Amino acid sequence: MESLWLEYAWALLILIGLEGLLSADNALVLAVIAKHLPEDEKRKAINYGIIMAFVFRFGALFAISFIANVWQIQAIGAAYLLYLGLKHVIQARLGKKNENIHKDEEKEAAGKGFWPTVGKIALADLAFAIDSILAAVAIALGLPESPLGDFGGMDGGQFIVVLLGGIAGLILIKFAATWFVQLLTKRPALETTAYAIVAWVGVKLAVITLAHEDIAVIDHDFPHSPAWTLIFYGVLVGIALIGWFAPAKKPSQISDKS
Repeated sequence: MESLWLEYAWALLILIGLEGLLSADNALVLAVIAKHLPEDEKRKAINYGIIMAFVFRFGALFAISFIANVWQIQAIGAAYLLYLGLKHVIQARLGKKNENIHKDEEKEAAGKGFWPTVGKIALADLAFAIDSILAAVAIALGLPESPLGDFGGMDGGQFIVVLLGGIAGLILIKFAATWFVQLLTKRPALETTAYAIVAWVGVKLAVITLAHEDIAVIDHDFPHSPAWTLIFYGVLVGIALIGWFAPAKKPSQISDKS
């Protein structure tokens, strides 16, 4: 039983770290989209953005049981996470820096009024809410069943992990996003690392989908097996360590590409 709760605690810790990086990127995109507005309207638009982030992420929590029980939704979620993560990683590898993506967001918003900008922020918030809940569900569904019974169509322990991860994401986007943005400035490789982890979490959700009793491409118990658990967390920690110790680009290199 102790090892069970240790695995749950480890999964929650990883999820909170991933939520922190996604929240930082969310906050950074909000700031970029609203950058062209006058200072007072900019603050108001970003505050609206934070409120909408709260609403969308809480709304996403109500979709947990649907995502957890329907293999078609799991398959779509896995494909989306793989697409999202690999797209960012490939762009980074090809030299298309995430800063350029953010500049594109800014150019699209430039010249637009307050409410069109708020609308664009709402779309960005919705996308990040989907990313967040899918990542949380993918991590939680791979955990062994707990003795807490079912809640909302999910195992109670798994639901608590998703719920706490979602709450952590909301708290981080409100209070700790600035710190994470500063961390991303010092260690820019972490943003690419976060999306590499998102892609790897997509692989995890794909494994869960393939093990669904209605598909049974792989053994139903494989996603909860010690071997797969060791592989998943081993690769995840490896990705995180590579991103943490990756050298930052020199200022001259950054200015040359700007």
